[in-house]
Formats: sequence, C-alpha cells, structure tokens
Amino acid sequence: MRIEISRLTKTYRGGVHALDGIDLDVPTGMYGLLGSNGAGKTTLMRVLAGLLRPTSGTVRIGGHDVTTSAGRLAVRRELGYLPQDLGVYPDMTARGFLDYVALLKGLDSRPFRRRRIGELLDVVGLSGVADRRLGRLSGGMVRRVGVAQALLGDPKLLVVDEPTTGLDPEERIRLRIMLGELAGERTVLLSTNLVEDVAETCRSLAVLAAGRLLFDGSTSRLVARAEGLVWTVTTPGPAPSGRIVSALPTDAGTRYRVVAPERPAPEAEPVEPTLEEGYLALMETTRV
Repeated sequence: MRIEISRLTKTYRGGVHALDGIDLDVPTGMYGLLGSNGAGKTTLMRVLAGLLRPTSGTVRIGGHDVTTSAGRLAVRRELGYLPQDLGVYPDMTARGFLDYVALLKGLDSRPFRRRRIGELLDVVGLSGVADRRLGRLSGGMVRRVGVAQALLGDPKLLVVDEPTTGLDPEERIRLRIMLGELAGERTVLLSTNLVEDVAETCRSLAVLAAGRLLFDGSTSRLVARAEGLVWTVTTPGPAPSGRIVSALPTDAGTRYRVVAPERPAPEAEPVEPTLEEGYLALMETTRV
C-alpha cells in the first residue's frame, strides 16, 4: 500500500513545528523512519493512523486522502497500528485482550474471532501463554501482543512506532524478524531511533530531524554518505579529534572508530562505513 505525503506540516500551540513541509513517497514493503527523540516521527505516525489532523499538506494512503473524514475511515479499515505506548489491561489475558480489540474493530463473528486470534497468537509465538494475564508477561511479550492486535484485520499497512525500545537483545531480534516476515505484500512502516533496527530490516528509509526530512532513499545511499569519513585509530594517548563512534580497550591502547572529514591522527586508517556512521555523517553535515 503506497503512502504519498506532500508538503505536510503540523504546528502545535506555541508555534512548535512538529512537521515542517514533509514530502515523502513510501513504497510497499519494509520502510524505516529514523530520527532522534523529538524529530517528529510519532507525530507523523499519528497523522498516518488518522489520529491527528495535519495543519496543512496532503497524505494519500492507497489512494485515500487521510485529511478528509471519508479518507481516514477508508484507511482505518486497512491499517494496523502499534503505538509507542500500547495501553493494555494487566488483568486481562492475551487472548481476552485480543478478543476485546477484535470486537472494537467490528469483528462480530465469534467463530471467526477465535480462529483469527489463534492464528495470530501462533504468528507472534504466544500460543503457550495465551491465557496468562498481561501483567505477568514480559515487556517483549506484551509488545508481541501489540503486533497481534495490529494484525487483527489483516491490514495492508502496518505502522509500528518504536517497537523495540526497552526490550532485551533477544526480544529485539525476535521482533525485528517478525516484522520483516510480515512485510510481504503489505507496507510496514517502522519508526525508531535505533539505527540497528533499520539496518537489520529495511532497504529504504527516511531520516527526520526537528520536523524536517533530511534524507529519503536506500540504506546503501545513506551508508555512502560516510564514504571516506570513517577511520580507526589505536592509541595509548588522548582520544583523536572527530565524532567518536566506539572506543575499545586493547593491549596497544584504545581502538577508536571515528567519523571525521580529514585523517584525525597520523596513524589513522580508513575503513568501510556502517549505516550508523552514514546517519552520523548526515547529521553532522546537515544542521537543522
């Protein structure tokens, strides 16, 4: 399901520009939305989900204009949304919560609901704890229940906002794999401030900062932004100049990985950049 965004703005009281003239075309498949906290990602997610009206501009999802009431209604029928903070009832079971959400989404047939909920519990790997209270599940399991509720209507567009924040490494990997597998014929829009999540799941992405679009393209193009700018320096002395990405103690001293426009030390060696370093190079060269 294609998303077409044109000159989109959202201004809150006090003149805060959460979105400032965004132009973006999101194709079918897995697509990353990357940016630090306060970049405007959640505002954009809420606009796409029809929960927030933009100040100006247009958003078309599958040909429907979400700035109109009819368009929002049409999109909601084909949308699955996992917000950053999913409100759940801790005394409800995972199965009971999904049944409750299914009723709210208009799935009136009880046999169909039971069959669909069973299928989704299998998809998210929670069949074994389906009748356990949500308050007794781990944070990662609750997040997977959130993915299941977003999939109840078999949506063509799945919007997930910061899905791996606060999860342990094993749960983060599990959730990333699950989202990648769900991206077949549908669009999965992954909003995150974790570069690793995008690097492991997406071939294309957009980068937001202070409500503005800084980058839109393939992950390989973003990596290329740091070509010739990444160095390793091993030294027992002071840290080299430039943006330090990592510092690893070794027998010969500390091995630094640095993003810098010029060789940061005589002993510095150039290395191939990563997506994280492409992102840092973009942020260094594009001040907002």
